[in-house]
Amino acid sequence: MLVSEFDYALPAELIAQHPAAQRTASRLLRLHADGAIEDLAFSDLPKLVDGRDALVLNDTRVIKARLAGRKASGGKIELFVERIVGARRAAALIRASHPPAAGAALIVGDGVRVRVEGRADDLYRVLFSEDIVPVLERCGAVPLPPYIAHPPGRADEERYQTVYAAKPGAVAAPTAGLHFETSTLKAIEARGALVAKITLHVGAGTFQPVRVDTVEAHRMHKEWYSIAPETMQRLQSRKVLAGGTTSLRALETAARSGELEGDTDLFIYPGFEFRVVKRLLTNFHLPRSTLLMLVMAFAGKERILEAYHHAIQERYRFFSYGDAMLIET
Repeated sequence: MLVSEFDYALPAELIAQHPAAQRTASRLLRLHADGAIEDLAFSDLPKLVDGRDALVLNDTRVIKARLAGRKASGGKIELFVERIVGARRAAALIRASHPPAAGAALIVGDGVRVRVEGRADDLYRVLFSEDIVPVLERCGAVPLPPYIAHPPGRADEERYQTVYAAKPGAVAAPTAGLHFETSTLKAIEARGALVAKITLHVGAGTFQPVRVDTVEAHRMHKEWYSIAPETMQRLQSRKVLAGGTTSLRALETAARSGELEGDTDLFIYPGFEFRVVKRLLTNFHLPRSTLLMLVMAFAGKERILEAYHHAIQERYRFFSYGDAMLIET
C-alpha cells in the first residue's frame, strides 16, 4: 500500500491550538457500523455504554521531556528524553548544531550534568548525574506536539495530561483520554460498565512522519506497555471499548504475543485482524500518519475518509487538543 493513499486535505484553522474550556465540552462524532454519522457532545458518552462494556484507559503520565542546555564546550542544545530506561539513564533526541560524540559532556536545566554514552539511529544513550524524573519535573518543559504553535505554559501542564494519569513515562499524551473528567468516569461506571486501566508509555515516534513511500516499509518505534493479568481476564466477558489508540495497541499486542508486559512495535494498518477491541474512542489524526492508518484498519478506509470529510465540513477541531470520535464496528 502507498502512504499517499492515507491522505486528506485539512484546513489549518481546524488544528486545535488550545483545549476546550472544559474537558467534556468537546464534540463527539459517532461513526456507526453501517457508516451513519451522528454528531454528539462528549458528555453523551456515558449514555452509549452499559453493563456489557469495558472502557480501557491508558494511565501513563506525560513527563516534562524537553530540557534546554549546552555542551560543556559552550554550544546550545535541546535534549528530549524519549524514554527513561533507569533512574539516571535515558534514550534521548539531542538537537545541536553539531551532533555530540560518545563521551561528550552536556549541562541541562539548572546545572545537571549529562554524559553521552552512545547512539543508535536517532536516539542517544545518556547518563544523568541525578535521578531523571525529579530533574524533568524541576527543569523540563511539556512536550507539546509540533503542530501546536505556542510554547508550553502552565495551563498545558494540566490539560496535556489525563485526570487519571498515574505512571510517569510518556512523552505524548494519550489524547482520547484528555476529554474525561472524574465525573464522566463515575457516570460510565454507574451505567454498569467496567472502567479498566492499563499502561503504555507513548514515545516520540507518535509524532514522527512516515518517511517511506510504502506502508509496509515503515517501522514503528518501540513503546513499553503493561497490563495486569486480572484486568485482561475481566475483559474477556465484556465488549471492549479502547480509550485511545495506545490502549488498543497494548491490548492487541498482548493478545498476539501472550505477554502482558514488555515492548511493542506493533504497526496496525488495513488488513490487520483485531482480536480484542470492538469499539474505539479516539481523536482525529494527521494525514499520512500511522494513527490514521490504524483507524482505517479498524473501520475501513472509505468510512474514515467520509467521517473526516464530514468533520471538516462541520468544523470539528482536530488533533491532540481537538474533538473526539467514537468508532463502532
